[in-house]
Amino acid sequence: MRTGIIGTKIGNTSFFNEDGSVSPVTLVKIEECVVSGVKTKDKDGYFAIQLASIDNKSKNPKIKKPQKKIFASLNIKPKKIVKEFRVIEENLLKIGTSINAGHFEKEQKIDVTGTSIGKGFAGVMKRHNFSGQRASHGVSLSHRKAGSTGNSQDPGRVFKGKKMEGHMGNVRVTKQNLKIVDIDLANNLIAIKGSVPGKKNTTVFIKDSVKGKK
Repeated sequence: MRTGIIGTKIGNTSFFNEDGSVSPVTLVKIEECVVSGVKTKDKDGYFAIQLASIDNKSKNPKIKKPQKKIFASLNIKPKKIVKEFRVIEENLLKIGTSINAGHFEKEQKIDVTGTSIGKGFAGVMKRHNFSGQRASHGVSLSHRKAGSTGNSQDPGRVFKGKKMEGHMGNVRVTKQNLKIVDIDLANNLIAIKGSVPGKKNTTVFIKDSVKGKK
């Protein structure tokens, strides 16, 4: 298990394969990721690597003193995103090591984690794909309602986890087994086949696929 990497979703485009077919891809920009911390089993109880990426451009960045000392010792600008990735002992890296798009290979399977696009308050038909009520025959104002949500006097309550209307989107989502179509090392870009969670210019975390292989 290797460390993952931090990237920024740029947008979607089309990629022309060698056989002439076209694949929809998502472009992810990999800015310089620096190893800012290392966790060991003897000291912390597990092995992990802490990565820092994306320069913090605000005038007064809210950074804790321990992190300020780390960035000062590495002689780099304060970073906006700090993320920890679990690894095995053999894949530990030294503090200060820089990682770019070359961390992955073409045709490799990966898992991408991001925050899905928020869609606000949504009803059950949009949120859970309910079919809705009948169009006529006694239904006058409840065409898109969920219908009955609970039982009678026993147990007399709505069970937890019941599919109802509510806030939709803006949650952490991981898409598994996505394929890397192309890697542009000159511009630090990764072309991933299919869609990736989140909207443009949002942060995503990429790591080796848990289920899939090359």
